[in-house]
Amino acid sequence: MLKKLSKDQELKLLAKLSERELLMEMRTSFQGLSEKDAQERLEEYGPNKVDAQKPTPAWLMILGAFKDPFVLVLALLMVISFMTGDIEAVIVMGIMILASVTITFVQEFRSQKASLALKELIENTCSVTREGVTREIPMDEVVPGDIVTLATGDMIPADAILIWTKDLFINQSSLTGESMPVEKFVDAGIKESDTNVSALDMQDLVFMGTDVLSGQGKAIILKTGQSTFFGDIARNATTKRGKTAFEDGLTKVSKLLLRMVMVLFPIVLLINGFTKGDWSEALFFAIAVAVGLTPEMLPMIVTSNLAKGAMSLAKEKVIVKELPSIQNLGSMDVLCTDKTGTITEDRVVLVQHLNPFGQEDQQVLDMTYLNSYYQTGWKNLMDIAVLNYYEEAQLAEPFQEVTKIDEIPFDFSRRRLTVVVNADGHQLMVTKGAAEEMEQVCNYVEIDGKIMDLTEDIREKLRQVNLRLNKQGMRVLTVAVKRDAHADAVYSVADEQDMIMIGFMGFLDPAKESAKTAIASLHGHGVNVKVLTGDNAIVAQKVCKDVGIEASEYLLGPEIDRLSDEDLAEKAATTNLFAKLNPMQKSRIIETIQAAGHTVGFMGDGINDAPALRTADVGISVDTAADITKDASSIILLEKSLNVLDKGVIEGRKVFTNMMKYIKMTLSSNFGNVFSILVASAFLPFLPMLSIQLLVQNLVYDMAQLTIPWDNVDQEELAKPVKWQVRGLLKFTVGIGPVSSIFDITTFLVMWHVFGANTVQDQALFQAGWFMIGLTTQTLVVHMIRTRKLPFVKSSASPAVMLSSVLAIAVGFVIILTSLHHVFDFAALPASYWPWYIGINIAYLVTVELAKRIYIHVTQEWI
Repeated sequence: MLKKLSKDQELKLLAKLSERELLMEMRTSFQGLSEKDAQERLEEYGPNKVDAQKPTPAWLMILGAFKDPFVLVLALLMVISFMTGDIEAVIVMGIMILASVTITFVQEFRSQKASLALKELIENTCSVTREGVTREIPMDEVVPGDIVTLATGDMIPADAILIWTKDLFINQSSLTGESMPVEKFVDAGIKESDTNVSALDMQDLVFMGTDVLSGQGKAIILKTGQSTFFGDIARNATTKRGKTAFEDGLTKVSKLLLRMVMVLFPIVLLINGFTKGDWSEALFFAIAVAVGLTPEMLPMIVTSNLAKGAMSLAKEKVIVKELPSIQNLGSMDVLCTDKTGTITEDRVVLVQHLNPFGQEDQQVLDMTYLNSYYQTGWKNLMDIAVLNYYEEAQLAEPFQEVTKIDEIPFDFSRRRLTVVVNADGHQLMVTKGAAEEMEQVCNYVEIDGKIMDLTEDIREKLRQVNLRLNKQGMRVLTVAVKRDAHADAVYSVADEQDMIMIGFMGFLDPAKESAKTAIASLHGHGVNVKVLTGDNAIVAQKVCKDVGIEASEYLLGPEIDRLSDEDLAEKAATTNLFAKLNPMQKSRIIETIQAAGHTVGFMGDGINDAPALRTADVGISVDTAADITKDASSIILLEKSLNVLDKGVIEGRKVFTNMMKYIKMTLSSNFGNVFSILVASAFLPFLPMLSIQLLVQNLVYDMAQLTIPWDNVDQEELAKPVKWQVRGLLKFTVGIGPVSSIFDITTFLVMWHVFGANTVQDQALFQAGWFMIGLTTQTLVVHMIRTRKLPFVKSSASPAVMLSSVLAIAVGFVIILTSLHHVFDFAALPASYWPWYIGINIAYLVTVELAKRIYIHVTQEWI
């Protein structure tokens, strides 16, 4: 019956069932499925994955490679050539299309394969009960009927119905777009009359793609994989971030070049048709010019660079989830980072347990132990430190018999956590949390067993103790108790009042020795480091000082809420430390910095870091982070170190720089070629080069550029963030492009006057001469443009680029000096041509170098 209903109706109908009916419908129990049942259901329903998460099939990758606009232009020109009988052009363009598509496919396939292998290292898990045993399993193995346990920071593995909750708040923004968390309850279904209510509005249903902000719960899985609400969305939308500035820039350049092709094609056709009188040859030549203007290797060069960068970073223990994020790493000029574990050791040690007046007190330690031991949510580093301290000191349990009664989980607004236990016949409520928030709920203080009113004088003494610990670099938790609050076994946030403050716990998380060097290196590479933390400002300030971050001024979360966007932008420009932040405040700070034109990275591993990770241009997390945090990140570090991140920044800049080399060379070369071809078409009585000759030259040159991703990059180019600037590309094109036109025209004059190739009968000689010089100058100019230094002397290309250049020129010689020149309608070049060939090439390279020097002097930029 259920299978005939829509997904929304089916979930609503399941939500209306009683607990007993629901267990029967899903063929499960509170003990969970048996392993045999689970395996059978996994085979029946398939892995718990949606289309957006599944690998792209090879055939779709091949089709995707054909969809590139440049490949489509080549295919159109090939069809025109076939219809007009130019079979040689058809063959050459076919080879170019196959080469581009094959290489793009191979690179993408290898990249996906490597990415999937790397993602296995950061696989998300969930807590599932099977055969009465609760354990962690990979999320893709969850099946309908599984009983899952939810805690703060967990991702919801699939669509499910709740059977138990405790202060459970869910972030459903990925499905509903609403940023506010939604509280979920058991038996909060809809009424029969509420027919217009969506399943998404029901408070006892949770959905794949959402996450637990705070609280706890248990649920029965109803739908998995493609059958979930998230699966529906994944069919029609992508979960990737928006396009990077680099991708937008590539799109603009691609459109510009395609428009250039559309404009120049008819101009070249008409000029040659009217001046030469042979319209078929003019058409073939115009097609060849259009192909020459089309940088058909651009998609492949970009893909190769990104794939190569991802593999290089993998060797440095950096997993790239989203390839375009490599670009953002290279252009990142502000890194916002959480404090704990990134610039500190991430090994919090308990060093003090003090009464309210700063004297050591065992009761404070005992109460904190009960709180940390019996809480079932996300255990942070301080909880672990307390438990380790107890274990290492071999301390006895504070009470003979302890039974847990209830728990009020931590959330980021209260900033505290409460556990209620029955100990020695009394209900004992133990709360620990941040000092400021705890002070608000305490009205009494206990000193040496005596309970007193918490007067303003005592409050001030408490604050001084807290401040003293903070200045020593300690993170401080305040501990409070309440005995026999009421007889009921259910507690709520409302019970967190009139508490008795019993003391402080002081934890030390020292700065990493390596952090100072890493931050100095990031500063040296033009990346400003800002600390965004939920911790105390005084503690964070000391840590910043220890690692070399200037933090004489800081902003607190409450202050930020009172600032307008304009005022915050002004403060954020000069402030490097932001403390006592909640998750939304972190996101707002990042958005403010981005609005000022910066590329912002955020590094964090806490649950409260997830919104900031999504907001940042590049979200960076670690493999030990919470599931939702890893999911929100675009880059995962297998080693929680800023040194590793610094290497990632350098690799990102290498990738960016090598792509810019190809783009700038292509644009300047195309610009020069256009002008040369227009001049030659207007004044020569014959075509300056036949279509097949132009196509072959273009093919050889393009093949030589395939090694660009493996080129060396000068250290100077890695010293500062790299930014995509279309205006800079236009300046470069206009500044350097015309140099090639000057020497093309020089070649025309030499072939016309020196070698007498000035009639239609001698056009094959003219074309052979220009073919060799054009191929050689295009190939060698790569070495001039790839560096701002003196090429070959102060900066050399990689062996791969050197070899491809030599091979490209060698192919030209083979075509001209062997019988192959007849195949392409070239004439044999006389011996007297070669001194001119050498002289023109040397003069061209010297002139390009001089133009480069002038350009750098005027613009103060290069690649």
